[in-house]
Amino acid sequence: MLSAQRTGGDDSSGRWQTGGMGLYRDQILPRIVDLTMRGDDVEKARARVTAGLDGEVLEIGFGSGLNIPYYPATLKHVWAVDPAAVGRKLAAKRAAASAVPIEYIGLDAQRLPVGDASADHVLSTWTLCTIPDPMVALAEIIRVLRPGGAFHFVEHGRSPDTKVARTQDRLTPLQRRVAGGCHLNRPIDQLVSGSGLELTQLETYYMKGPRAMEYTFEGIAVRPLTVTPLAASSYRSLSRGCGRRSDSPRPR
Repeated sequence: MLSAQRTGGDDSSGRWQTGGMGLYRDQILPRIVDLTMRGDDVEKARARVTAGLDGEVLEIGFGSGLNIPYYPATLKHVWAVDPAAVGRKLAAKRAAASAVPIEYIGLDAQRLPVGDASADHVLSTWTLCTIPDPMVALAEIIRVLRPGGAFHFVEHGRSPDTKVARTQDRLTPLQRRVAGGCHLNRPIDQLVSGSGLELTQLETYYMKGPRAMEYTFEGIAVRPLTVTPLAASSYRSLSRGCGRRSDSPRPR
């Protein structure tokens, strides 16, 4: 639920990033995420979403490397995008034990420092919820994927249950503050399908826990051979309410 991005926000988020809150964001939150993003249901989701990965993979929201144990043997190389120095320290033992070479390449999921059509797959686990502009990140994902390459994701987001969705809307301002910019109410399926990716697999369900925090989108979206640019009006519609400016988010 926390993403690979270090982009400043407005004045209020800037204040949030200084002093004691900067300490919380940089030192404490990555450790909290490392401890809480475990459990049977989370681990099963990680295993499913990484299945089928091969070749060159770019992972946004690499965090403390909790996906590493689930990397298939068919992976040749992983590019990791992650802003958190503490996350890298927490990931060090997992990365050292990995048979797959892992290379940290950047901080920002909205500016991926690899060439066009470089990756066979892009992986995201609980990351899109905190990227300030998810549509920009998805455009970058399309750019770096080879034609026919796939975006594998598991994300929490907006529930179709009206009552739950209202609760998500009420909780999101607080959630953004305590969870590094995390939005509970993003329509992940609409964002992915509206980006130009072809959504080929999608499962939605509630994980264990409060329903407002655990509605989950798990799927695969493929980069078509030719990509039709998203119309400006559609872009604005999908981006509205998605937190184009946010606290500095963290990976999960």
